[in-house]
Amino acid sequence: MTVEEFKEVVKERKPLNTDEIHLFMDKMSCEARRITFRLNASYYEPEEVRALLSELFGYEVPATLRVFPPFYTDFGKNIKVGEDVFINACCHFQDHGGVTIGDGCQIGHNVVFATLNHGVAPEERKHTIPAPVVLGKNVWVGSNSTILQGVTIGDNAIVAAGAVVTKDVPANTVVGGVPARVLKKI
Repeated sequence: MTVEEFKEVVKERKPLNTDEIHLFMDKMSCEARRITFRLNASYYEPEEVRALLSELFGYEVPATLRVFPPFYTDFGKNIKVGEDVFINACCHFQDHGGVTIGDGCQIGHNVVFATLNHGVAPEERKHTIPAPVVLGKNVWVGSNSTILQGVTIGDNAIVAAGAVVTKDVPANTVVGGVPARVLKKI
């Protein structure tokens, strides 16, 4: 299986339940850990951080991307970032299902993007179900927030610190709480 074939499979949002897929995911997780361990083990200048992220993501990231390590991901090859994105320290991107971050987004400390879920029935729990996390333009995600699989956050929205976002967030909206709810319009 190739990365592109895997990305096509996860777009279907069906359980990832074959040996071929599990072996591929394990192989790619090992590669992602190899790169993130390097990234997180030492100080690097911003251009060196971007070079390691380019290797991890599988494409040349924008020169305007700023990331403060440590940074964690268990796949790495299904993350797309726009221009002028800032990702603060200790973020965890479970990107098998896809993570898209629009231009001008700001991601706070310890943010989690979780793009996989498990089946509810005990016999289905070993299989994961992918769905992407998508951030529009100029989204601000506060520290210690968690964005769950299948959630799209609209342009200019704000996710308050500590929120757990389980549903789509309209553009120009502030959400917060557990689970997150609309607090106000911008």
